[in-house]
Amino acid sequence: MCAMQLKSAEETRYDSIAMGEVMMRLDPGQMPTAKARTARIWHGGGETNVSEGLSYCFGLRTAVITALVDDGIGRNIENQLREAGIDTSQIIWFDNSGKGDFSTDGKGTLHNGINFTWAGKGVLPSVTEYYRAHTPVREVGPGDVDWDLIFGKLGTRWFSTGGIYTLLSPKTADLALEGMKKAGEYGAGRSFDLNYRSKVEPSKDRAREINRNIVPHVEFLVGNQDDFDDALGYETEKVPKDASFGVWLEIYTKMLRQVAQDYPNLKLIGTQLRGALSADRINWGAVLYDVEQDTVFQAAVRENIEIADRTGGGDSFAAGVIAATLKGKGPEDAVQWGAAHGILVQETIGDTTMVKQKDVEKEVARAIKGGGVSALR
Repeated sequence: MCAMQLKSAEETRYDSIAMGEVMMRLDPGQMPTAKARTARIWHGGGETNVSEGLSYCFGLRTAVITALVDDGIGRNIENQLREAGIDTSQIIWFDNSGKGDFSTDGKGTLHNGINFTWAGKGVLPSVTEYYRAHTPVREVGPGDVDWDLIFGKLGTRWFSTGGIYTLLSPKTADLALEGMKKAGEYGAGRSFDLNYRSKVEPSKDRAREINRNIVPHVEFLVGNQDDFDDALGYETEKVPKDASFGVWLEIYTKMLRQVAQDYPNLKLIGTQLRGALSADRINWGAVLYDVEQDTVFQAAVRENIEIADRTGGGDSFAAGVIAATLKGKGPEDAVQWGAAHGILVQETIGDTTMVKQKDVEKEVARAIKGGGVSALR
C-alpha cells in the first residue's frame, strides 16, 4: 500500500480543498455553437471538478479556493457548487465598488470566466471556446489566502490544484506554489494534474518552468503521456495508433520510473488512457504507479464505449484515486475507482459527476467481470 500518512477526518474540517478557476459552461447540446440558439448552463474547472467528485460522488467534505465577481454569473456558479455539497466559504469575492484589493469597476474590466463547450458528434470533435482573459482568479496571488487558517486552525487532509490554473497568470503560479508548500508544512496530502492546455498558455517552455517548481512539493502527480512531454519536458517513444495497450504501458512505465527518480517526493503517478474512436465512442483505461513498490496497477480496460461528453473524465479519474486514498484503500482499488468514476462521468452530460460511490463500485465489478449492463427495475 502507498505509504502516505494523512490526518484523520476527526482532526480536520475538510477532507480536501482544491484551488482553481471555476467557469460557467454554456452547452449548446446537439447544435454546434455557431448554429445554437439555446444553451444549458453548467459550471466546471479542471481543478474544482475534483472537489465536486469527492463531495457529490464519494461523500467527502470539500471546499474550493477560487475568485469570482459578485454578480449573477458568480452567484449562479456558487449555487451550483453548493448543490454538489461543496463548501463555498473560501471563495474570494470581487465586488463592483472599484475600491480595495478584491474589487472591480462593474464595467466588465474583470468578469467571471465563461466557456462554450460543444460535445461533438461522430467524426466532429468536441470544441471548447473560452472567455477567460480578464477573470478575477488571475488577480489573486501570494499572501491573499489564509493558509494557516485552512491547513492549521480548520485542518485539511488533502490539497489539489493543476496546470491549467497555474498558467493563467504569474500570480496563480506563485500562489499554487505557496499553497503546496504550506500544505506540506501542515502534513496534508498534495496532488497536481499537469493538464496542459495550449489555449491557456501556448509556450511549453513557460509551462515546464512553472511545473518543475511545483512538482517537488507533490505526492500524487497526474498526467497523460502528452502532458508529461508538453508540461514537464519528458519526451517518450511515440506509440503507434494501432499498438496494443501492453506496448503503450511498457513505454509509459519507463517514463514513470524516470519521473519518480527525478522527483523522489512522489508517491503515486497516475494517468488515464483515452483512445478516441469518435467524439462519442472511446477506449478507456487507467494506470497508477506506486513508487515505493515500483509497481504499476492497471484498471480494467473498457473498449468501444459510447459516451455523452468527454469533458471532466481525467479530473474524475483523479477524484476517484484521491477518494480511495482518503478512505484508506490501496493503489489497486484506487486505480479501479479512478477509472470507473472517469468513464461514468463521461457517460453523462456536463463537466462534473452525476453518480454516487455505489455506482462506481458497481462499474468496477462490471468491468472486471467484462459483463454487460442490465436495466434497474
